Amino acid sequence: MVETVKHLIGSGGPSGFGSRSTADHVTANSDLRSLTAIITGATSGIGAETARVLAKRGARLVLPARSIKTAEETKGRIQSEFPESEIIVMHLDLSSLASVRRFVADFESLNLPLNILINNAGKYAHKHAISEDGVEMTFATNYLGHFLLTKLLLKKMIETAALTGVQGRIVNVTSVIHSWFSGDMLHYLADISRNYRSYDATRAYALSKLANVLHTLELSRLLHKMDANVTANCVHPGIVRTRLTRDRDGFVTDLVFFLTSKLLKSVPQAAATTCYVATSPRLENVSGKYFSDCNEARTSKSGSCNLKAQRLWTASELLVAQASTSP
Repeated sequence: MVETVKHLIGSGGPSGFGSRSTADHVTANSDLRSLTAIITGATSGIGAETARVLAKRGARLVLPARSIKTAEETKGRIQSEFPESEIIVMHLDLSSLASVRRFVADFESLNLPLNILINNAGKYAHKHAISEDGVEMTFATNYLGHFLLTKLLLKKMIETAALTGVQGRIVNVTSVIHSWFSGDMLHYLADISRNYRSYDATRAYALSKLANVLHTLELSRLLHKMDANVTANCVHPGIVRTRLTRDRDGFVTDLVFFLTSKLLKSVPQAAATTCYVATSPRLENVSGKYFSDCNEARTSKSGSCNLKAQRLWTASELLVAQASTSP
């Protein structure tokens, strides 16, 4: 109840920021002119605002996207506001592990450093679908593609951090909906990857978001074990304000609508936590954490289970290996 009230009034937490802070606000003192960032899902919504603000602060951006045309339009909008910004558009379909491998090979051919990786792209699939690698589409796009992307870019990030002395940052965008999933993750994934009758769109989405949280947990552990100067954290951006239609029918309905609307965020507010975690000097050496409203928060019980994180990592390695050997 206390946290809900804090969210409603937008009061700042230990970071000094809160639910009403914007991406511009939390990066006001950031100078990113020496940094390179890859941001997935940057052609619209939270990802586009994240890209705009990081470009404003001087970062070189790499925008991977399924639609080059849409990504070029995003690039054009950002450069119309910040003409000096350097933005590279590249093709990437996260639902295809082969596409992820091609993207990384193409990126490495540019001989650029990599300081920040923001795994922001995501989808909510109402209809059941299977990826070309035989994995349920929501899981393939929201988690498995990002798992492989991060794995393949990790060497570059570690090398960049060692060469520059600037700590690398990996930010996984998840959701509070990760707490909605219960049951055996791998059993449910196997079930919905072969049987559409078991598919529930919300449960599948919650599964993918829990996987993002557990990926962060295990990745952080492995980075620490490697003594790498790279951190990994995950964020819940909040629920973005959209146009809502309703019948205004009396005081109670108006009150419910008013309270609900206050829990929603604008896009600049929703991008704030991602930008804060990706750039704030206060988070030097902070890793393996979950953030909401620009402050550290608690995950679900499953989201903090190291055993589940290790099991998921092992299963993900197997899925990626199987895809690479398939004809």
